[in-house]
Amino acid sequence: MRWEVWLAYFAACWVIAVSPGSGAVLSMSHGLSYGLRRTTTTIFGLQAGLVIVLLVAGGGLGALLLASEQAFMVVKTIGALYLIYLGIQQWRARVEADAAQDGGPARVAVMSRRRRFATGLLTNVTNPKGIIFMVAVLPQFIDPNRPLALQLAILAATMCAVDLVVMHGYALLASRMQGLFRNARAVLWQNRFFGSVLMAVGAALFFVRRQHA
Repeated sequence: MRWEVWLAYFAACWVIAVSPGSGAVLSMSHGLSYGLRRTTTTIFGLQAGLVIVLLVAGGGLGALLLASEQAFMVVKTIGALYLIYLGIQQWRARVEADAAQDGGPARVAVMSRRRRFATGLLTNVTNPKGIIFMVAVLPQFIDPNRPLALQLAILAATMCAVDLVVMHGYALLASRMQGLFRNARAVLWQNRFFGSVLMAVGAALFFVRRQHA
């Protein structure tokens, strides 16, 4: 891969990562609920999902997926329903008040590490917008005269490195606001806000259309 090609891809990765999406919403939601350290597990899950999508798109399977109306509809529906499910779970998340009175200090039930990782992974893997974008963008940075595996490894490592920084940035900003959500009522409204956003993002996926040849 030529140096100038990699620099162009590196710049594109920042634009992709900074653009708000389901990964950013999830990072902020977990950062606010669990803090930065615990959210790192969620973000690693997001990266695992990102690598899978990149390999699927880079290996040509993404183009085959977009060529099939039925296959694309299945992926789109699964992704939309999964985000809506996450939103409902966030909306209904249990908040434990340490004090008997309403508005007292609150504790948020923390997901297990395995579940946080799986949530991040599935959020990116079931996102049809990610597949569409990868199929549209990756071919521009792949040289057909060079080994594909090495190029995909470089592209995946670059994108994950950038996305790790950006998602941790989102989580850090959200975690700094934890002091504003120390009572049960505030945590409840926080959960409802992010739950609503996740459900809205999921519902929006139903309107994503595949590219036609």
